[in-house]
Amino acid sequence: MPHFALLILVAPLVGFLFNVVNGSQMKEKAIGGVATGAIAISFISTVICFFQLLGSANREVTVNFFTWIHAGTLDVPAAILVDPLSITMCLFVTGISALIHLYSISYMHGEKDFRKFFLYLNLFVFSMLVLVLANNLVLTFVGWEGVGVCSYWLVSFYFDREAAASAGKKAFIYNRVGDVGLLVAMFLIFTHGQTLTYLSIFTNASNLSPTVATLIVLSLLLGATGKSAQIPLFNWLPDAMEGPTPVSALIHAATMVTAGVFLLVRMSPVLALSSSGRMTIAVVGALTAFVAATVATSQRDIKKVLAFSTVSQIGFMVLAVGVGAYSAAIFLMIAHAFFKALLFLGSGSVIHSLHGEQDLRKMGALAKYLPLTFPTFMIGWLAISGIPPFAGFWAKGDVLTNVYAHNRLLWIFALVTAVLTAYYMSRLFVLTFRGTERFRTVTQDEDPHESSWMMTLPLVVLAVLAILGGGLDLPWVHNHSLASFLDPTFGAVPAGAPLSVVTQWGLSLVDVAAAIVGLMAAFSIWRDKHESETFEREFFEKVWHWDGFYDATIGRPLTTSARVGYVVVEQKVIDRAADGFGGLAARTGVQLRELQTGFVRQYALAMVLGIAIVMIYLVARIGF
Repeated sequence: MPHFALLILVAPLVGFLFNVVNGSQMKEKAIGGVATGAIAISFISTVICFFQLLGSANREVTVNFFTWIHAGTLDVPAAILVDPLSITMCLFVTGISALIHLYSISYMHGEKDFRKFFLYLNLFVFSMLVLVLANNLVLTFVGWEGVGVCSYWLVSFYFDREAAASAGKKAFIYNRVGDVGLLVAMFLIFTHGQTLTYLSIFTNASNLSPTVATLIVLSLLLGATGKSAQIPLFNWLPDAMEGPTPVSALIHAATMVTAGVFLLVRMSPVLALSSSGRMTIAVVGALTAFVAATVATSQRDIKKVLAFSTVSQIGFMVLAVGVGAYSAAIFLMIAHAFFKALLFLGSGSVIHSLHGEQDLRKMGALAKYLPLTFPTFMIGWLAISGIPPFAGFWAKGDVLTNVYAHNRLLWIFALVTAVLTAYYMSRLFVLTFRGTERFRTVTQDEDPHESSWMMTLPLVVLAVLAILGGGLDLPWVHNHSLASFLDPTFGAVPAGAPLSVVTQWGLSLVDVAAAIVGLMAAFSIWRDKHESETFEREFFEKVWHWDGFYDATIGRPLTTSARVGYVVVEQKVIDRAADGFGGLAARTGVQLRELQTGFVRQYALAMVLGIAIVMIYLVARIGF
């Protein structure tokens, strides 16, 4: 296992380094092939490790490479932890990423920075794997920052566009705010436990006082809100759509935004010590899911609808973590990776067919022109909407059932959000593939065309996974389910109210009804029209004016303070003081220069007078 575990990490890094050294002499397909092959090797290695883990009595295997940091009582090894949680994460991270890499070869064809794009992609996946495989918080933080900087490069890939450059900076700054939370949590954990290695933290977690445990949980939550785009740090993710569509798929489905949820789940033994901390997590998740869903109902950019959808779906996962349903959170994360990657890559195929058009108002009736994109996208739409038997129904239903068992008010919030999810995704589907053709203009009158096999093959694979993914954790499966595989990793899991079989079936029917209500509402409203002032509210389109609020309360005051600091403090105080001291030194030099006459007799006279003064002083002291 150690060799294959190392290969999981090394393969993307080798792909990155190979293209750095040789990429300038290689053709596009060779560059893309090397990058995709590296991720495929990582995926195959992960599958091998998974089966080795299944066949082993020890489900927590630590692979030590060397001692990285040794300072006082702090020992940080360069080591990875192969356990059910990390290997599950690696399976879908590498699998989905390999498909996105393959898709990108065709999608990015002709781009002037083609090689740079694949360098960033490989490094992105490598950083995510470091994050999930690390056996300590310090190494996790290295991967955490790695995905942060890669997201900055990829979001602002078209940096010559002002919007893309601004979006990259916004993502970077919001994530740095969240990083403060993770650092504070690490300081608290080390101060009270003298270790940052996960297994040691979990062993000593019971020694933490309730107050310290709550502070750690809240600090971890702040870190997660930045990386996983939750309230109050969710604004960066929709703007990240300025990057190429494969980047959007990679960030939303397989890498960055899942990192915050992973961190919370990884630290579940600490979360178990603070009921108030978990409740805060649950409330943040529920509010984020609801707010983002309302915003998605009025977005007109196809990728922004999907972006706010991701924020909302991650909110469901955070809500599940808050009520202690850790396996349900991971189940939804995996299912979401399948159907969200499918939806983003499908939207990329739509955009590609329309020569870059992303406005839903300029689409329509594309079903007959995209014979592969249409049915695969439809599967993704039904999956995220919660229609059985697709993966989203089982995964989201698992979350809703667990929330119902712990808190009925949060369940109502989540159920309303599920209705909104089915509504805005159905709106997107109708405006894109049904209705009338709205894409024909004076300059563009040609028919849209289906994408190449490199773009459609990943769609087919992801569609199959979106259909069958629910089988990972069906309710009647116990011995070989995802939950039975993951649960031993979490330790103590907060128990909710016991639910009878009848109640569970009733909740499943409610989930289906919620999805159908959302679908019917969207079809009745959008079937014959592409725009409605009544149902597209500016308040939601402007994201509840959240950016405006931050601009008014943080951005403008800081800008004003900076301007005052520059004009008053720097120019009038610091610059004038510096100029004054400089002028004083210059005037002093002019005066002292007159003492340098060049006559030796004057210098001798000065020396004699000086000696005389010193002698008089000494005689006077002795006399007294």
